[in-house]
Amino acid sequence: MRGGESAAYGELVVRHASVAKRTAVFLGAGADADDVVQESFVKAYRALGSFRAGAAFRPWLLRIVANETRNAIRSRSRRSRREELAAPLDVVLDPAEEAVSLERRRELLAAVRALPESFRLVVTCRYLLDLDEQETAVVLGWPRGTVKSRLHRALGRLRDSLPDKEVQR
Repeated sequence: MRGGESAAYGELVVRHASVAKRTAVFLGAGADADDVVQESFVKAYRALGSFRAGAAFRPWLLRIVANETRNAIRSRSRRSRREELAAPLDVVLDPAEEAVSLERRRELLAAVRALPESFRLVVTCRYLLDLDEQETAVVLGWPRGTVKSRLHRALGRLRDSLPDKEVQR
C-alpha cells in the first residue's frame, strides 16, 4: 500500500471516511466537514511515504483531519464561532447513542460545546469518537499525560455544569 496502490488506498478511504467525517464535525468543521475530509485524504495519500511502517493508520489519518479542521476554522474568519459550533452533532452519533434521550444528548452536547477548546477536543476524541488515550494523544499532538490531565479537568467541569446528571470518570 505504501507503494501508492490506488486500490489499496481506496479501501482505506472507504474504511475510514465515516470516522474522519465525525472527527471533522466534532472538532468544529461544521459545514466544511466534507471538504476537510477530502483534503485530509489527499494529504494522507501524498504523505504515505512518511507513514511509519507498522504504525496504526487511523490515528495518523485523524491527526491529519484534526490539523485540516484547525486550518479550516482559522480560514473561516468571516463566520462567527456560534455558527461553527451549531453543527448538528447529534445527527452523526452512532446508533448506540440514539438510546440516550434526545434531551439528555442536547444537554450534554451543549455542556461539551461550552468547554474551553482544549477540554472540548479531548472529550470529543475520547468519548464522541471513542479513541483510546494513545490515539487521542496522536490525533491532538499532545503527550499522553496531557491527554489524561485535560480529560480529568474537562470531566470535572462537565460534572459541575451537569450537577444532577452522571458524568463518567
